[in-house]
Amino acid sequence: MGEREQMDLRVILAKPRGFCAGVERAIEIVERALDLYGPPVYVRHEIVHNKRVVESLRAKGAVFVEELNEVPDDAVTIFSAHGVSQAVEDEATKRNLPVIDATCPLVSKVHKEGQHHERKDRQIILIGHAGHPEVEGTQGRIPGGVLLVTNADDVARLTVRDPDKLAYVTQTTLSVDDTRDVIEALKKRFPGIVGPDVKDICYATQNRQQAVRQLAAEVDLLLVVGARNSSNSNRLREIGSQMGIPSYLVDDADGLDPSWLDGVRTVGLTAGASAPEELVEELIRRLGDLGAVAFEEFAGVEERVQFKLPPQLTQTHSGNRKRA
Repeated sequence: MGEREQMDLRVILAKPRGFCAGVERAIEIVERALDLYGPPVYVRHEIVHNKRVVESLRAKGAVFVEELNEVPDDAVTIFSAHGVSQAVEDEATKRNLPVIDATCPLVSKVHKEGQHHERKDRQIILIGHAGHPEVEGTQGRIPGGVLLVTNADDVARLTVRDPDKLAYVTQTTLSVDDTRDVIEALKKRFPGIVGPDVKDICYATQNRQQAVRQLAAEVDLLLVVGARNSSNSNRLREIGSQMGIPSYLVDDADGLDPSWLDGVRTVGLTAGASAPEELVEELIRRLGDLGAVAFEEFAGVEERVQFKLPPQLTQTHSGNRKRA
């Protein structure tokens, strides 16, 4: 790293970054359930897409499962922040499992919008990524199903029942730009389609993407702390790449390749909505070891959003006593 050794490294942190209100709520739900009911509590899918978070909760007594058939009878069961299909909820009800729903309220809002349009006999188009837990949950919340599109090219291939009776909803963690392109393609092909404006995408997704766009204009390299399966983290990295900046997604400080810093004077650093700040701090220390001498935080949006906890976790009646 000959050239790298001759220069000081400036690191700029995006704001906002890291945990959003939906993720904070989901983690608090698991922690409170463990305190209230005692371990183990069972969580369907990763509560949020971050290994450090999952491992921390597992150490406290959370058991992560893929499907409800892995949950013992009568065990406290938590649905992840991404939401679940109606079939999963029905299975839990049928088994009388004590369920606490950690679905992000903004994801629940998408479910309600889709159900509203379905009741008005509109066919629903879902903008999202196939296989993502949030998309699977939304697909299974709308009676009659949905048509899934990921990009503007998919719109041309759609076969619809009635072009005058269509509505769309979106996955909350998509790129604002990608969503805008798909919505424009939908409106061009189906002028009568109804749905939310692009600005109705999750506030945290918007804020983090806007911050990265501003950050990428000032740096030589962009580092995004987040999991490989985190949709919103991947979108942040893509924005940097689209702006012509070398951009990398890293799980933690160990994911940093020092060779990325060759010839770099300014590094931009952000984190996906499910990445804890401790991972950012560890990466900052690693960059410091490699010669970073100046750290600063971009002025950005101050997020004050908070979501209420489920009533099971805020009531103190006798039914909430810890299990023996």
